[in-house]
Amino acid sequence: MKENWEDLFRVRYNGLPPVGGRVLVAEPFLRDGGFGRSVVYLTDHNEEGSVGFVLNKPLRVSVESVVAGLEGVDFPVYYGGPVGRDSLYYIHRRADIPGAVMVGDGVFHGGDFDVVTRLAREGRLGEGDIRFFAGYSGWSAGQLEGELREDSWLVGEVSRDEVFGGTEGLWERIMRRLGARPAIWSMFPEDPRMN
Repeated sequence: MKENWEDLFRVRYNGLPPVGGRVLVAEPFLRDGGFGRSVVYLTDHNEEGSVGFVLNKPLRVSVESVVAGLEGVDFPVYYGGPVGRDSLYYIHRRADIPGAVMVGDGVFHGGDFDVVTRLAREGRLGEGDIRFFAGYSGWSAGQLEGELREDSWLVGEVSRDEVFGGTEGLWERIMRRLGARPAIWSMFPEDPRMN
């Protein structure tokens, strides 16, 4: 009987609960909605559903080209997910932005955009302090739990520095921390035909 690679490397839900401040790490065979090899930072997970932002999919556009008033602020915009792609969202590490909600260890979501704009224009908010997203990733009540049971995602921990640092190799680094089988997945080629 011929073994399927997908079945060979499949693991069950790793037991770490999905909560704000953790990441969802796509298993290597997930191709749905642009989520292939994505790392999604969860900002909210409750009985009504889940919200997060893809950390490792930069777009070829900067925030200055999409938001009036941010000319000269050449911060990248990332693909946050398939929902609300015509809106800009942001997470940051600045507790002094009014209205921001703390998600995880020193990571905040949202807040007063006028303050964000002013701090960025004045050079008091650096690229390593904030991440902008076009769209977000959203799940209705119970949907994410179903996808976890189907082995579409693993739940992992991420440091604040990883959230705001470079995205190159982020999926692989987190996969290697999740155990032996995910570590093997981290070396699996994106396109197995190219192996």
